[in-house]
Amino acid sequence: MMTSSQHAPSNSKRSYANFAPSIWHDTFLKYADSESLEVDETMKQEVQKYREIVKMYLSSSDNNISQKLILIDSIQRLSISYYFECEINEALAQIHNNFTYNGLAVEENDIYSVALLFRLFRQNGYHISSDIFNKFKNRKGEFYEIIVVQDVKGMWSLYEAAQLRIHGEEILEEAHEFTYNKLKSIVNQLSPSLADQINQSLEQPLHKSIPRMRAKSYMSFYTKNPSHDKGDFLNFAKLDFNMVQKWHQKEVGSNTKWWIESDFARKVPYARDRVVEVFIWPFGVNPEPKYSTARRMTAKAILILSLVDDTYDVYGTIEELELFTEAMQRWDISCIASLPECFKVVFNALLEFWVEMESLTAESGKSCFVLQHVKQTFSRMAHAYLVEAKWCHEGHIPTYDEYKVMGLVSGGYPAVLTVFIALVKELATKETLDWLSDCPAILKAASTIARIKNDSASHKFEQQRKHVASAVECCMKQYDFSQEEAYEFINKDIDNCWKKMNEEYLKLIKNIPKLLIDCIVNLARVTEFYYLNFEDKYTNCELLKDHIVTLLLDPIVV
Repeated sequence: MMTSSQHAPSNSKRSYANFAPSIWHDTFLKYADSESLEVDETMKQEVQKYREIVKMYLSSSDNNISQKLILIDSIQRLSISYYFECEINEALAQIHNNFTYNGLAVEENDIYSVALLFRLFRQNGYHISSDIFNKFKNRKGEFYEIIVVQDVKGMWSLYEAAQLRIHGEEILEEAHEFTYNKLKSIVNQLSPSLADQINQSLEQPLHKSIPRMRAKSYMSFYTKNPSHDKGDFLNFAKLDFNMVQKWHQKEVGSNTKWWIESDFARKVPYARDRVVEVFIWPFGVNPEPKYSTARRMTAKAILILSLVDDTYDVYGTIEELELFTEAMQRWDISCIASLPECFKVVFNALLEFWVEMESLTAESGKSCFVLQHVKQTFSRMAHAYLVEAKWCHEGHIPTYDEYKVMGLVSGGYPAVLTVFIALVKELATKETLDWLSDCPAILKAASTIARIKNDSASHKFEQQRKHVASAVECCMKQYDFSQEEAYEFINKDIDNCWKKMNEEYLKLIKNIPKLLIDCIVNLARVTEFYYLNFEDKYTNCELLKDHIVTLLLDPIVV
């Protein structure tokens, strides 16, 4: 075994990435142990009161089908649908049964309601045919231009419905192109409130957005929309946002305390300090209060994996990384006894993480197989990091296809999802974790989006130093593309991955828990948020500042 003096270069010869420092420091530390974060009884009673009122609206027989669909859509956009899963499922099942035997239950020429019905059905796993949109096309097979003049909201609804298209649905491909171009051309002629919502959708459609991140802006739109006269919904949504925000503050505060006490900023100075920014990942997977432990531990796992990633990506030599990889395969710290202290700090963080995971799963008797699966995903990541480090060291540019296969693992989504699912009692079964371990098609699609979307946003920054070739460079080499052609190709690949996820969702919903499938799709939504407009909001943390303030610091005035 090598000694530190034999192979470890001096710090002056090591690579550094010049990552921006944390902008939050100890801002969230005050929330770690604060008793003031406990939700008071008055707020709980108010929430329960509004919950019963909204439930009454949902179950009312006075609403026609279109009104019920609008209610469900509003509840989902306000991010309070998790209170009413049974009621929403029952309502949609009744509407679907009626649709199956009696045809469309909404006005056939009402494109808004038809598109909304289609989107809500697809979101809930019903394989409704896209042929229902044929009635909005003329004899030439083109969408009626009159839609543009008469029903902007209907066109917007069709645009959002088209996001759930699968491979082979040409009518929805046409609908997407038609509505995007028309909405883009008229959006500046609309009211400021409607224009703001449509611009958000054009930039990032509802289906590809993190629901709770859109909720706050939708509340403002909801207030200004004369068709939304149910103040109970809005008050409920505001109260819920503030109540759940307290949970999230405590989770970030707890991890901030751990990070500061571990002194990673000093002991692993080459790594990114992103305690707060990391939280968006588990927040996006599922923000509900009952998954607080899963969120906190998933965020901690990502922080540790980020330390590992930067160790491979920025700091270690190939010889050191081979030993570190061996240690992660065997889970034996003696393998890195000769390495610089920072390697041991990172590895000890992993070992301490296992102890905490074991403690959290011990009561359920699931520790053995849970830890086995989580460790396996982390070991696979270490191996993938080493392969990529060697590619970088050798100046090797793999094919785009080879790179994507490795990126399924190095992107980190199988590991992140496994940690989260392992701490959700109703999902943490051996069968579920075995299924995840095989990387099913829907997870492959989400992981591919994660890898190549990340690369599209970050490759220019990363190529300023010695770095493994990104998906962009690999695509340029394999297909002899220019950089712009590579971007276009990758965007089409991402679009195809979304179609694949939509397909798999419809296939899996009968046999796999909806909660689990939603977690996978939500990870892809987090990717879309983080790397929107070719920006890397994780590395360039200043880009996340306003979002963090909105989500985690500023409550809503009720």
